[in-house]
Amino acid sequence: MSAPALSTPYVCDTLPPPRLASESSRPPSPTPPPTPPLTAFKAPIVDNSPLAMDSRLQAHLHARTDVSEPSQVPARKLCVRHQRMADEGTNLKLQQALDALPVQEREAVSAVWSNFSSSSHPRRALILHGLLTMCCFSQLSLLSEQLSHLIRLDPFAVVPREVSLKILGYLDATSLCRAAQVSRQWRSLADDDILWRGICEQHIGTKCLKCGWGLPILEKRRAIRTLSSASPSPSPGILEIPASRNKRGHEHDASLSGPSSKRTKWDIDCLRSLEGSSPTPSSSTSPPPANMNRPTTPPNPLIAPNHPLIPDPLTRPWKDVYCERLTIERNWRRGRCTVRTLKGHTDGVMCLQFSETLAHPAFPVLISGSYDRTARVWNLETGTEVHCLTGHTRAVRALQFDEAKLITGSMDHTMRVWNWRTGKCLRTLEGHTEGVVCLTFDSNVLASGSVDTTVKVWNFRTGECFTLRGHCDWVNAVQLWDSEGSAGASPCPSDSSLFESGYMDAGLASSSAPHIDRGKMLFSASDDGTIRLWDLSLRTCVRQFKGHVGQVQSLKLLVVDERDELDADADVTADSDVDAPREGVQATTDPIMSAPASIPIPIVNPVQSAGATIATPPIGFDPYAYRSAPHVQPMPLAYIHPEPVTGDGTTKRPGGSHIPGSLVGEKRQKRVLISGSLDNTIKQWDIDTGKVVRTLFGHIEGVWAIASDKLRLVSGSHDRTIKVWVREEGRCMATLVGHRGAVTCLALGEDKIVSGSDDGDIRLWSFSG
Repeated sequence: MSAPALSTPYVCDTLPPPRLASESSRPPSPTPPPTPPLTAFKAPIVDNSPLAMDSRLQAHLHARTDVSEPSQVPARKLCVRHQRMADEGTNLKLQQALDALPVQEREAVSAVWSNFSSSSHPRRALILHGLLTMCCFSQLSLLSEQLSHLIRLDPFAVVPREVSLKILGYLDATSLCRAAQVSRQWRSLADDDILWRGICEQHIGTKCLKCGWGLPILEKRRAIRTLSSASPSPSPGILEIPASRNKRGHEHDASLSGPSSKRTKWDIDCLRSLEGSSPTPSSSTSPPPANMNRPTTPPNPLIAPNHPLIPDPLTRPWKDVYCERLTIERNWRRGRCTVRTLKGHTDGVMCLQFSETLAHPAFPVLISGSYDRTARVWNLETGTEVHCLTGHTRAVRALQFDEAKLITGSMDHTMRVWNWRTGKCLRTLEGHTEGVVCLTFDSNVLASGSVDTTVKVWNFRTGECFTLRGHCDWVNAVQLWDSEGSAGASPCPSDSSLFESGYMDAGLASSSAPHIDRGKMLFSASDDGTIRLWDLSLRTCVRQFKGHVGQVQSLKLLVVDERDELDADADVTADSDVDAPREGVQATTDPIMSAPASIPIPIVNPVQSAGATIATPPIGFDPYAYRSAPHVQPMPLAYIHPEPVTGDGTTKRPGGSHIPGSLVGEKRQKRVLISGSLDNTIKQWDIDTGKVVRTLFGHIEGVWAIASDKLRLVSGSHDRTIKVWVREEGRCMATLVGHRGAVTCLALGEDKIVSGSDDGDIRLWSFSG
């Protein structure tokens, strides 16, 4: 071999060319063996297994004429392809094929391979070009078939795991699932918790900036739940509910958690025996109570045990967490839901609220108020009624509850405070001269709106009460807002002890200035068409929101990311002409007084303007035909509105790829006010300026109730439908039909909607699949 050839650098350190054994070294024999070891195959494709290396060393030792110590074999550096070929045992297969040839052919093949192995890279390229010119189509077809497999390179088999995860971090959820189907190694990388945790943080509880999808948090499934207590007996027979007159409703949302209460010692011992644990020493020696054989009433499922059983927390892969929530979000977008009807009220349902995050009971709790003068507590899991709270002498129009208490407002001019777990009325609050239509409270303040056009504010810490005057018609909705936070304020007791004493009564006659935290604000909506913002510490109205031409029935204050709002508003300008003339409605200098409460609201057929979004009816549903048949029992259905297509003619898919931190702006919280009115519209307001940001058209009659979270907005209307909206886009994504009367109240969960209607039914629309 020439010196230039020896000095040429190689990318891959292959074995030296094969060497034929000399004739003198072979033992004389009249007949050759079946497989004569005349050549030891040493192709440039190396099998670096220890066994193959030993066989090659022995062949070299036998080929030498002089017996000497073998030199140490240097460590070889193989390229990626030859390393893979060595791992696959390709050399062994070629060696077996070579051994099957006659001796002369074997020598010729070995000489060709030896010359190619000892050649430099330019010479190898020349040899290959020459071989290609001599190949027929059959040989070229063989080359094409082999090369299609040989030139494939698995990048994740070469780079470190950390680099592989960094590369996969730029894929979306769909691409990761496809990558997991390639091989076991790819599956172990694509299913890594680090990747799926990033995707979950990008989508769960917020809208992704790339794909526009957001997934529910499912707080109920994240919390550590206690053992489910015994469910109450099945609900009584279904009552036939007559059609009732039209009424107005209001809905409140609250986040809840449950307290614990004492259980008898015998109940605790029985519970421990059911668990298989040993009883206490006293219970093991003492006989059971004398009345254990007597028939006893089942324990109250709403009362928490003294020693709740908390199971060990379970952890799951982040991919499973994402897939579970993606299934629910797809059900929302495709209208896949199951509908259950809760019957029990004998008149229209006007208000309701539910909670799934109570520490006890384990099942979700729903409380509803009706024109039948009752408030009912429901097990939302089974649909059975647990309590029926009676005491009001007229319709229950508003309610709100937390872990300790329930406050109801009635048309009998009073509000009642209840222990909803036991059904006991703790206190009756009087002050309004007409019926109470709405109420809201937090840890320190209770606010109520009434038919007497006033708003009363009750201070839990001092027991004082004062009145806000400014509206000229019914106050239909109130909403508290802590604009500055009250971290330094001392909250009122979380239990109901202050209502059982005379604490609240002491402040009713007090005329001193109430102690309200700085920054405590209150929104109020009225039949006069306005929304007012009050500063409770100053007891003055600081801003009015004008734009509705009908009675404002409901309010919702929502906390969103300001970055998402800026992205959503990039294509929609502010609705600056909210007072512009609309078809079917005569514009006046004061549009508020054009729709008093005593006259019916006309059906608005608006013209599209800046900031306005009109939802066309979905395919297969005629809202006017549906409205014209109020006494026909409709089949509960969800009609899906088509999604808008992008510039390339496709719709956005979920699971956007990871966004580097440098490209993600800082998230700042922003408050958004949403209102529903009997002018058939839903409006979104800028709190700072008091102007309308967006107007949603879709209902053909007045909107009684709205509910919203970060992912979606739902509305209930007098046209007996429920619409689900994409709030950022102002687009209606689904229309739910099934009620026989006006939808008067709504509550929105992460995987469900609970609606109440004038027909006396409560419907649970579950999208959990």
